[in-house]
Amino acid sequence: MVEQSDRAPLLDWEEIPPPDQNQAALPPPEPQQEECTAAEKSSQPAGRRITAVPTAVTYSPTRNVTAVVVSRDRIRPDLVGIDRNLAFPSITARDQWEEKDQIVAVFVVTFDTRSGNMVEWCLPHDINLDGVEFKSMASGSHRITSDFIYFRKGNYFGLACFANMPVESELERGARMKSVGILSPSYTLLYRYMHFLENQVRHQLQCPGQYSPLEAFYEDKKAVLPPTGNGLVTSCPTWTVASINRCMHPEMKITHPAGCMSQFIQFFGEQIMVLWKFVLLRKRIVIFSPPPIGVVCYRVYCCCCLANVSIPGIGVSVPELRPFFYINIADINALETELSYVACTTEKIFEDKKGLYDVYIDNQNVKSHRSHLQPLLRLNAADKEKYRKLSEQRQMLLYSQEVDEDCTSNEEDLFILFFMELNNRIFQTLSEVAGSADPTLTADHVRAMGLDPQGDRSFLLDLLDVYGIDVGLVIDNLCCS
Repeated sequence: MVEQSDRAPLLDWEEIPPPDQNQAALPPPEPQQEECTAAEKSSQPAGRRITAVPTAVTYSPTRNVTAVVVSRDRIRPDLVGIDRNLAFPSITARDQWEEKDQIVAVFVVTFDTRSGNMVEWCLPHDINLDGVEFKSMASGSHRITSDFIYFRKGNYFGLACFANMPVESELERGARMKSVGILSPSYTLLYRYMHFLENQVRHQLQCPGQYSPLEAFYEDKKAVLPPTGNGLVTSCPTWTVASINRCMHPEMKITHPAGCMSQFIQFFGEQIMVLWKFVLLRKRIVIFSPPPIGVVCYRVYCCCCLANVSIPGIGVSVPELRPFFYINIADINALETELSYVACTTEKIFEDKKGLYDVYIDNQNVKSHRSHLQPLLRLNAADKEKYRKLSEQRQMLLYSQEVDEDCTSNEEDLFILFFMELNNRIFQTLSEVAGSADPTLTADHVRAMGLDPQGDRSFLLDLLDVYGIDVGLVIDNLCCS
């Protein structure tokens, strides 16, 4: 039995109220320029979670203007360079909340000076949480005061909030460290409970053993899952223009901080074009960073967003791009069987495990030990031009927000649509050439895709191989197929 006095100040997990049919949607907050943090996210008013999407977004990697016209209730494509015969079902505001809560577990992890990381408490009591004690408290966390972590546990995704509080206790060696987390079959709604988990981990540090709020939370949000399932883990979404409203506002955001994608682009700079190629080729990517690891989990998600394609049938034969988020040495066996993934870690030992990855990222240093991928690490003229256009369009967006006080458009839309249109253009051209009487890709075709005929030669060869596209490649009298 949960008493009201115990739970009232802490059960603030309903961060997204149901839409009021009699009240207009509120405008979204202006993008923040600081790094995405859990604190920024938790400070946003809950009422602003249901927002109107942009009335216009300007983006294009190869053209000056491409418009996406979006109303407050549904989305309509007016896309230059995208097949207008594609079906785009309408998405209403009510559709945004179709995905239901599916919390399969809630848990508390603590650091014990004698036993190390351990699961202190969980619901349901019989669930297998082996390894969660290390996934929800990253290696090296003792050096920081707070963090949040996304991770995978078998067929589930998890979110945990960590906190470290100094205490006057010899038994605890002067510090009390705990994480409070949840598991779900999908990561797309976990952000809803970030603020609740942050409150709860502070509560557990100050009042250890008081689990009533967590018990009430689980009873309210626990999943009703089918008795058997296909065992598949939700992969990064394949976005269509029609799904932008549903996926970006805000379902497909792993959390809801403003400016997360823009910070990702700014952090990597021109190297974003290198990452884009590796992601499109479905390579195994490990990102190393010392704690805190929460912002790096965002980078995992942002990497996955670079591969979005809205052309039906593209990518069905390639490995799914799986976001692993945070990994540690306990995940080595699982990673050995993965064909494609993006993950982050605080453990430097992964750099030596070259059989587990194709691309290793240390801070902003992107590298690969595989010789056939070495040419992709070098930026060419076409890469720099695409990044210039992306930066230029971002500045135009920021200018319009400042001068015209246009708060309806945001950088996340611009960046994601930029790369989706770039990918669409490449695969549209390849599909047309493959279906023509002369399935030969010329230098003019390559330039039309926004690529460099010489500098992107190895990238194109890998792309044709990975996606099983049967065309010949003829550039400057050099031929291969």
